Amino acid sequence: NQVAVCAELLFLSLQATELAAQGESQSSENLSSTPVSTPEVFKINFIFPNGDKYDGDCTRTSSGIFERNGIGIHTTPNGIVYTGSWKDDKMNGFGRLEHFSGAVYEGNFKDNMFHGLGTYTFPTGAKYTGNFNENRVEGEGQYTDIHGLEWCGNFHFTAAPGLRLKLHM
Repeated sequence: NQVAVCAELLFLSLQATELAAQGESQSSENLSSTPVSTPEVFKINFIFPNGDKYDGDCTRTSSGIFERNGIGIHTTPNGIVYTGSWKDDKMNGFGRLEHFSGAVYEGNFKDNMFHGLGTYTFPTGAKYTGNFNENRVEGEGQYTDIHGLEWCGNFHFTAAPGLRLKLHM
């Protein structure tokens, strides 16, 4: 059950309070036969005090705080855009982060960090595709330089001993 809310946080809070009150008015008979459900998802469009914008899903915690959970787009005034999954108010799951420099990361996130499989494209057009561990390249991957040459091997943060050039014949 989704509720569309496109207003200030105060309006969202009033709506949520009203919905909670409606839920409390259910009879005890209905409540006892209702299975435990997932938190209600709200669609919001919110502007943070620093000018950041969020348009997407959020849920309300048991303490009444709204957190980004689900799919959403977060945009900063200087042009950084994240489009993807949120969990516990952090980038978690699959997403795309575009930087104003032209750099782009597309892949898995964990607690606001590149984590798991992903592709990082540098502003120059060079790119790395492979494993990330807490924002660091780690493990098997492939680097394509600005000339289109493909290098593969094991990467360990800033080191990549034993890289091999892929030959296309």
